[in-house]
Amino acid sequence: MGYFEKIYQSDLNHRARAVYMYLKDHADSEGKCWPGIRTISAELRMSRSTVKRALDDLCRAELISKERRFRENGSLSSNLYRLK
Repeated sequence: MGYFEKIYQSDLNHRARAVYMYLKDHADSEGKCWPGIRTISAELRMSRSTVKRALDDLCRAELISKERRFRENGSLSSNLYRLK
């Protein structure tokens, strides 16, 4: 099963599983990635609110952590996601 074993054996719904697999596919060798919610939404063909719910589910399940990122001018950038 490999690195998706935790996901396959979890009680997570399909949206959270899909978003986790998306993040895993886009993560670097340290398990970090920073796609925007709009990008995830478009590529998975899910609504933005569905993606947000899935990310919250993954955080609660402690499969990912998310960290807010800011641009040099202080405005918000995409979140940094760390897969655990």
